[in-house]
Amino acid sequence: MKKSRLLMIIGVLLPLGLFIYPLWNITLEAPQYPIPLGMDIHINKFADMNEFDIKNINLMNHYVGMQYIPETIPEFKIFPIVIITMTIFGLLVAFFANYKWFLAWFILMSLLGIAGMYDFYLWEYDYGHNLDPKAIMKFTNPDGTVMGFQPPLFGTKHILNFIAHSYPRLGAYFLASGMFLTFIAFFVGKNEMKKT
Repeated sequence: MKKSRLLMIIGVLLPLGLFIYPLWNITLEAPQYPIPLGMDIHINKFADMNEFDIKNINLMNHYVGMQYIPETIPEFKIFPIVIITMTIFGLLVAFFANYKWFLAWFILMSLLGIAGMYDFYLWEYDYGHNLDPKAIMKFTNPDGTVMGFQPPLFGTKHILNFIAHSYPRLGAYFLASGMFLTFIAFFVGKNEMKKT
């Protein structure tokens, strides 16, 4: 088997690690929580970083009028289907298609990844800004507008006395590594064609 096809096969299989490992993590640090609260985001569920973390986050958020973190969201049905479909498509490309299709798979997966991150941002924005006007506690910005509590899409952010961290987890690295290998497979395939 050509090296490019082998790289492509490994690359399209690596994103299946998302079914085992979390994709993303949001952690909240605050003086009143000696052990930070955290939530792992998988492609099909939210999970506590420590026992009862999501319950405690929901209780805390209730006071400022934020929505509860739901048991499930529509994306948890869509994301697994996308990953399985792209894996099957990628394997078909690896075994039967020209190396140029390796790049097509990479571009399509990149576009899907960008769409997923944008969807995540929209969810975070709604979660942090769509506040209950009857909330027990209300906070305003210096200009008098209602303060939002949106966690960062990526990185660290101070929200009142909390420090929110939002970073990829092992599943995201499986996905990124797989995509990188398919990108490399394209160039390896291109060189293989020149030698024939």
